[in-house]
Amino acid sequence: MTTITIATRVSDLALWQAYHIKDRVEAQYPEVEVILNKIVSNGDKVLDKPLALIGGKGHFTKELEDEMLAGNADMAVHSLKDVPTYIPEGLELLSVTQRQDQSDVLLSHKYSSLENLPKGAVVGTTSLRRRMQLLQKRPDLQVKDLRGNVNTRLRKLEEGQYDAIILAYIGLFRLDLLKDIPFTQKLSLDMMIPPMGQAALGIEIVQGKDKLLEIAEFLKDEDTFICTQIERDFISSIGAGCSAPVACNAVKNADKITFRVMLGFADGTNVMQETIVIDVKDSQGLGITIAKKMIDNGALELLKNAETEAFKEQMPQRL
Repeated sequence: MTTITIATRVSDLALWQAYHIKDRVEAQYPEVEVILNKIVSNGDKVLDKPLALIGGKGHFTKELEDEMLAGNADMAVHSLKDVPTYIPEGLELLSVTQRQDQSDVLLSHKYSSLENLPKGAVVGTTSLRRRMQLLQKRPDLQVKDLRGNVNTRLRKLEEGQYDAIILAYIGLFRLDLLKDIPFTQKLSLDMMIPPMGQAALGIEIVQGKDKLLEIAEFLKDEDTFICTQIERDFISSIGAGCSAPVACNAVKNADKITFRVMLGFADGTNVMQETIVIDVKDSQGLGITIAKKMIDNGALELLKNAETEAFKEQMPQRL
């Protein structure tokens, strides 16, 4: 019997994801036993400030990678959207699982849709990306930060601290948490562009182990890998950090890929946006190409200014 250790965060969603991969691996490889190394990440510890203020990248991945590099885990299961485009030496991100529903969803106990929210309604989200897109469409709304695990966020909504909140649909679906929310509106990809890698799992492994390579290849979905690589190439090329509102999403439909990108200020102003439809056979390097186009149009200065503006009240040292 071969034993493989998966490093995972301890949130309900992260554990669901890790057990999902454990079950798939053990079903495919009866000679393999999978055990979990459960770790509290920095992003799970710091709950009193927006993620963008914690500093650096990899809030939810670094501790898992440290465990692999220390020899205490063979593999990590990440929400791909949390994985920085830089992978430490000694590790590889070779596999991305089949992506499911990428939508964000508006949740409320009072109002049936984004369109029905009254002027001045309070909407909760931690994401600068969501804040940017929401305020571009509804500048009359109040957007307030929302931290905590999924259950904590839903409790705050039920208590009336927010008129509505926006979360990723797939996490709520996986944890069966949608049934108790009176009003849910799934937001289309045209209405709310997701972040890089949303609704896909990234399988990160220790280099140099043939069995891990075999398992990673088994878990890999080629179409999802192509689309998420376009997204990761875009983010890497444009240098978008966690303090900049950026959305990017590639979707494959038959032999076409639709790639949507958007960046701007968190208040919904100074927005740059691109949508391109291209044949899959011509999509190699698409993320890099679109990043260069936006850089030529002033994206880097815009992102720099957006990062300065995003939390200027909380970060007076940046002024």
